[in-house]
Amino acid sequence: MSHIIDIKIRGYHLDLFRHVNNARYLEFLEEARWSLLESRGSLAFFENSHYTLAVVNINIDYRRAAYMGEVLCITTTMKTIGNRSCVMRQLITLKGTDTVVADADVAFVIVDTRTEKAAVLDGELRVTMERLLTETA
Repeated sequence: MSHIIDIKIRGYHLDLFRHVNNARYLEFLEEARWSLLESRGSLAFFENSHYTLAVVNINIDYRRAAYMGEVLCITTTMKTIGNRSCVMRQLITLKGTDTVVADADVAFVIVDTRTEKAAVLDGELRVTMERLLTETA
């Protein structure tokens, strides 16, 4: 099951050319990832532990401009879980259509705040991440 949120394009999302600026999409994608963590109960795990998430790479393809008043549907799934990093797949479409606005693979690590290094994904940490994978597959 994928996690889906909608974002309505407002005037403050637009740039000088009256479409959504490319950098705004990164904010939309981040909002969707936070929403995923909240909806699966994983955010509480991170808030109560010594771990934090850090994006290390984003590969994004822009397919179509988005304009004021349109509603974007952002679908987020956990793509892979490695030993120290994970990748989420995110797809932005126009709500109610198959029109792809953008798609991205977002790689991140879980940082142990005690060491400031990427944590090995094992034990409870791995179980938490695998739950995201199985619940969004």
